[in-house]
Amino acid sequence: MHSELKALDDETEAVEHEIHQLCQLQPRYQRLQSIPGFGPIVAAAFVSEVGDGRHSSNGRRLAAWCDLVPKQRCTGGKLRPGSITKAGNKQLRGLPNHGARAVLAHVSKRADRLGKWLSKLIVRRGKRKAIVALANKLARIAWSMTVSGNKFDLAHAFAVTK
Repeated sequence: MHSELKALDDETEAVEHEIHQLCQLQPRYQRLQSIPGFGPIVAAAFVSEVGDGRHSSNGRRLAAWCDLVPKQRCTGGKLRPGSITKAGNKQLRGLPNHGARAVLAHVSKRADRLGKWLSKLIVRRGKRKAIVALANKLARIAWSMTVSGNKFDLAHAFAVTK
């Protein structure tokens, strides 16, 4: 069993090395890695699942496809947001959540707009909901960057409201 685990570890390291090399060569991957919480693995998975992003008309639809937005019910003209389900794309739901969790772990060290936005969100909604909200926002930002080809702009992405 030990030799099998060692072989799996070696294989995993080889795949991770290939992903890192791919991310160094492709400008699209490099742009996505500029997003907080998006490393080589998240960027590669996002590009492989989303492609050029044209299958979604906007970032919210992509986030709904990934199941990062609450289910919506409408009755009597009144919109009632529900809970997050587990019906979407599992790969794209999990990886932005892990990235968001990593960003949240270091939020106290951030004095920029992202840190302020996230700190206010944590106070209002709690850490668990803040992780999902940040993952939703990161996925939307990644979709926008994929479709437009623009670079990540922290000041535009995380506007602080009063």
